[in-house]
Amino acid sequence: MGVSEMVAVLEVGGSHVTAASVRPGSWDVEVAQRAALDSKGSAGAIVAAFAAAARQLPLANGLVMALPGPFDYETGVAGYRLDKFAALYGLDLGAALRESLGVERVVFLNDAEAFSVGEWTVGELRGQDRCIGVTIGTGIGSGFLDDGRVVRTGDTVPPGGELYRTEYRGKPLEDWISARAILRLYSERAGSLPQGWGVKEVADHARGGDEIARQVLLDSFGVLAEVVASWVTRFGASRVVLGGSISGAFDVVESVFPFPATATADTEHSAILGAAAHFTR
Repeated sequence: MGVSEMVAVLEVGGSHVTAASVRPGSWDVEVAQRAALDSKGSAGAIVAAFAAAARQLPLANGLVMALPGPFDYETGVAGYRLDKFAALYGLDLGAALRESLGVERVVFLNDAEAFSVGEWTVGELRGQDRCIGVTIGTGIGSGFLDDGRVVRTGDTVPPGGELYRTEYRGKPLEDWISARAILRLYSERAGSLPQGWGVKEVADHARGGDEIARQVLLDSFGVLAEVVASWVTRFGASRVVLGGSISGAFDVVESVFPFPATATADTEHSAILGAAAHFTR
């Protein structure tokens, strides 16, 4: 397969942008660059950073970007208001990148949905008709898939297909299961949180016999399992895969899931692969 047939992908996080090219069919990923990104910079600086990363890639067919919301993925207009990427609010990012890069086609996809499509294409959801991907990190992301295509509407999925918009016992789901929620709960139960600790350290200590750490993870993921279970039933999903920075704790909490669930084997490339697969359809 020649360079002209490769898909150019930018995967964007709150503090980084990864530029990669993907070969459809074999789904080989070639990462050209992973660069730091100042998400609190000016609109011009952020767009320039995206464009600089994209120029590392073969752009003959255009570009696809996987990035977090709020964002209108159909029109390419950013909806960020607070904190990260706030300077992009109301900007037609698609038009800005088409002009800067001289390409005709720029496609956008939610990062959690890209992860889910990637897992359906080559990962833990492969072969599943209806399935769900859930990413857990600073917040909750989700992708509800029917034959590999994202479902965002109807009464079988949460509003917009987004789990973060659901509640549990009157509070947003992210107040129960997210990095900050887990660390807050550990601090409350242990009396303090050791300096420099993240969820990885909580999980490591849970594996080492720290009962407080273990129970914090079981309780937090137990809420997630209870909320997702209702959507598994309504959507008719046969399998759920977890991704994101917190999915590494899955071995500690696997027992709380009353439905077929697993963690991704590839936290680095799934969203990139899913964005490429989406672009080729």
